[in-house]
Amino acid sequence: MENTATPTHCPYCALQCGMNLTPSPDGTVEVGERADFPVNRGALCGKGRTAPAVLSSSVRLTSPLIRSEDGELAPATWAEALDRIAGELSRVRAEHGPDAVGVFGGGGLTNEKAYTLGKFARVVLGTSQIDYNGRFCMSSAAAAGMKAFGLDRGLPFPLEDIPKSGCVILVGSNLAETMPPSLRFFNELRENGGTLIVIDPRRTRTAEQADLHLAPRPGTDLALALGMLHLVVAEGRTDEEYIRERTTGWEEARAEALAHWPEYVERITGVSVPELREAVRMFCEPESAMVLTARGPEQQSKGTDTVGAWINLCLATGRPGRPHSGYGCLTGQGNGQGGREHGQKADQLPGYRKLDDPEARRHVAEVWGVDPGSLPGPGRSAYELLDALGTDIRSLLLMGSNPVVSAPRAAHIEQRLRSLDFLAVCDVVLSETAALADVVLPVTQWAEETGTTTNLEGRVLLRRRAITPPSGVRSDLEVMHELADRLGVEKGFPTDPEEVFEELRRASAGGAADYSGITYRRLAEENGVFWPCPAEGADPEHPGTPRLFHDRFATPDGRARFVPVAHRATAEEPDEEYPVLLTTGRVVSQYQSGAQTRRVDELNAAAPGPFVELHPRLAARLGAAEGDPVAVVSRRGRAVAPARITTAIRPDTVFMPFHWPGEGRANTLTNPALDPTSRMPEFKSCAVRVEAVRG
Repeated sequence: MENTATPTHCPYCALQCGMNLTPSPDGTVEVGERADFPVNRGALCGKGRTAPAVLSSSVRLTSPLIRSEDGELAPATWAEALDRIAGELSRVRAEHGPDAVGVFGGGGLTNEKAYTLGKFARVVLGTSQIDYNGRFCMSSAAAAGMKAFGLDRGLPFPLEDIPKSGCVILVGSNLAETMPPSLRFFNELRENGGTLIVIDPRRTRTAEQADLHLAPRPGTDLALALGMLHLVVAEGRTDEEYIRERTTGWEEARAEALAHWPEYVERITGVSVPELREAVRMFCEPESAMVLTARGPEQQSKGTDTVGAWINLCLATGRPGRPHSGYGCLTGQGNGQGGREHGQKADQLPGYRKLDDPEARRHVAEVWGVDPGSLPGPGRSAYELLDALGTDIRSLLLMGSNPVVSAPRAAHIEQRLRSLDFLAVCDVVLSETAALADVVLPVTQWAEETGTTTNLEGRVLLRRRAITPPSGVRSDLEVMHELADRLGVEKGFPTDPEEVFEELRRASAGGAADYSGITYRRLAEENGVFWPCPAEGADPEHPGTPRLFHDRFATPDGRARFVPVAHRATAEEPDEEYPVLLTTGRVVSQYQSGAQTRRVDELNAAAPGPFVELHPRLAARLGAAEGDPVAVVSRRGRAVAPARITTAIRPDTVFMPFHWPGEGRANTLTNPALDPTSRMPEFKSCAVRVEAVRG
């Protein structure tokens, strides 16, 4: 291969930072700056810089594995592995029905793979039981956005609008560690005279950059937003003309906000009334302002209502649809946005169509060449699907996810995975979940394949193949093609990603997430194209839609909807037995379940293992010193990790990162209580006790 640089994108978070990859004569791959890409302008975090380390055959899978009679995974041929998977899926389907076969996808799959996986589940397997780990990412924000605006796109404006705003409220996001290259937009905001408010129970690296940091008790973001809206009303800061002309439902939402007076909210959240008033002043005085939410308010059993309360604050002050203003969600996973738009989510069809909409079923069935009546209805959400393994669901095909580490109540989910009749996993590495499988298929990864992703701005990008994959590795598209053929569907599952994307364009046409005007040619020539981008002929081409809601919202009458919400307690409040709250999150040098980043020496040196962050007052009560092992115990299990003592966290709260398996697995503890609308588990708050580990 020629030693020329290939412009492409990072495999990790939803920034999808631009980079150049150059193969070296020694077989390694060098990462270079790609200054032309506007999201990161060449800057990369440590994960992006070291991403090629996982391309090495020394750390990744290069041969199919089949579990032998002695219980060990052993190398096998591709024909043996594919035959085994097809045979087991056929057997389970014949004996127990199509819904006994489950499919679980990932927010890192390209649009082409996510689209094909949804089609494979519904056309080849005939199962309704498909969902993906993106359900654990931003489903609450998606549900709230659909209720309020009629459309869900992470950010309805480009990141470049942030520095032009007068004030940004960042709720439950530690961008300095989760998306470091994005922090420059917030630094530029402050350089331009704007202000940054960070809302987080911890004084994180991001909170250190803020003009105002509010540290509410975990699980009380909803009350905080309602308290701010109460003050907006009481102080006469509402935009009455905007409310009258562009919204509906204000009176009901206003009444709920007025029931949350500041002193009441202070008692719930721990945020003082003067701090609330200052936050309202900072947000309302500038001409432009925005609220950005992330996992903090979203990963709650009331996450949809919580995000809805922040949207109501934006609507009441006339922000959405105006320049450098509005509400946005910071998507986490690399293709968390595109991953759910095209069919691997339990209730959706390509183009962000609803699976229970007869017209949507007719349109997609026509593209797929099947009878609309043959398409199954909506299935279970991610946690509910995983919880049903080994009972209603007897076999599972899993692509690009590691729920043994990432799912709530993880020890239980591990047990459910072990109880399956059959488990097949497609992955780059032998993750903790892949290690439980009956068959493991080694698949290509980001630098070894071409495909599209959609970043947190709704910008569709072309990630180009830069190197040849190792011998013995195949793409997920090839896997689904071969399995479809073995299961009796010979056509409709191409292996060429551009051919898949052309079909995706047709399937998405006319839907909310319309990609029909986007082509590989355009993506190769431009720095991404924002959806919706309908096909309007070759000349002129639709320019895409960087900014939404300027003239109207995506509701039938074009108006945004206020949705009345009220504070309620978390699913699990502290008590005498479990008196402390646990919240979880990420650190800068690891990513998600750590399946890939934990294989990179440089990243492990920076973040070698789990820890428990606790306040000095709590540590003193335990008699724990820095580095001492402490146990965190919830109603679901026990985790042990070294103490990290800091005043950056509330005395009533402990924090654990969730990247590691074993005895320090944070998700052993977390609560699977689900939001009634989004079906998001309550990762961000559960009751625990903390114990010193003696001896």
